[in-house]
Amino acid sequence: MKLTAKQRLFADEYIKSGNATQSAIKAGYSPKTVRSIGQENLTKPDIKSYIDAKMAEIESHKIADAKEVLQFYTRVLREEETEEVALPAGDDVITVEKKPSFKDRLAAAKELMKRYPLSDPMIQAELRKLNAEADIAEQKAKLLKNDKTGITKIVFTDDMTSDKEDDTDQKGDESDGAND
Repeated sequence: MKLTAKQRLFADEYIKSGNATQSAIKAGYSPKTVRSIGQENLTKPDIKSYIDAKMAEIESHKIADAKEVLQFYTRVLREEETEEVALPAGDDVITVEKKPSFKDRLAAAKELMKRYPLSDPMIQAELRKLNAEADIAEQKAKLLKNDKTGITKIVFTDDMTSDKEDDTDQKGDESDGAND
């Protein structure tokens, strides 16, 4: 990646501003050609590679990764993080270190639990309930396929335990018993 001093200055200015024409002006290119030179420089592989590498380096330092965020939430939850709070004291203002409030700690705990949902007892209970409902629905589907009449019926109800089929079978059984 061999860049001239002008090209390197152009690339550095472009990283700051995102404007190719202004970057060409600041790099010292001729005012008559800055517009075309700016666009042309962005297509040159060496300059483009330099800009991409610098942008990746900048981004990795500026943006917190997931591990860093989780560590921060954990420090808040454990009251290891503090913040400076300005308090009025007569004509002066003093600053004091304040630990996170219960509300802040609770919010941090919720954020942590979003990332580890299976360790939350409520989520585990909800998953067990959904699995049980799925099993019940499968069993009902099997029973409907094995219906005595040979006709597959699908019955939709709000309550998984009540079934219109059961009601009609019972009525039919009662009337059969009355005829005997």
